Amino acid sequence: MEIPIENKEITFLLADDHSIVRHGMALTINEIFPNATIHHTSSLQKVVEEVTSKEIEIAIIDAHFPDGNSIHILPDIKNAKPDIKILIFSGLEEELHALKFINAGANGFLSKLSEEEDVQKAIISIVNKGEYISAVSQNLLVKFANDPNSMNPLHHLTKRELQIAEMYADGFGNLEIANNLDIKQNTVSTIKKNIFDKLKIENLVELIDIIKTHHKI
Repeated sequence: MEIPIENKEITFLLADDHSIVRHGMALTINEIFPNATIHHTSSLQKVVEEVTSKEIEIAIIDAHFPDGNSIHILPDIKNAKPDIKILIFSGLEEELHALKFINAGANGFLSKLSEEEDVQKAIISIVNKGEYISAVSQNLLVKFANDPNSMNPLHHLTKRELQIAEMYADGFGNLEIANNLDIKQNTVSTIKKNIFDKLKIENLVELIDIIKTHHKI
């Protein structure tokens, strides 16, 4: 006989560098699973330690931490605990980032802009089904099946834009890029704006992260 959902004893790990996010998620989990055990960490480095040292069943992890991007530790988590279910809970735009996390080993992606009802639905789904695939992620998976390049936002850039994006990621400034490519600085600035618009980003930190994550795909 299946255990009623409210009586399930699930062990969660909440990993986010903002305590208010973790405590808000913990309140939601406790409403659904009063018997849940919930561990917290604010450090990306400690996520793998927590997973390997405790019997974590569900890990709800932010995408970005001050000490790195969680996408890079997902394979380590899955290697250490193949049965663990991972839900990425992030402020990143789902259309741009969900598939890369799912491809890296996550079992679902949930936007921090989601309504409380959707957060509850995601938690129940990840517990009962082992995955949470939102309507947005489902559409992305269909697009990816038809066009694998759709997973990589860098494919939206022209060759020149990609070249300049790489140079920014390597630490070059506008003047250095202009001199290296023998073009005007205002041309570089215009191309930079186009890159940011196409990738829907606002700063060089985000650009560098996208280059590191996607350039080898």
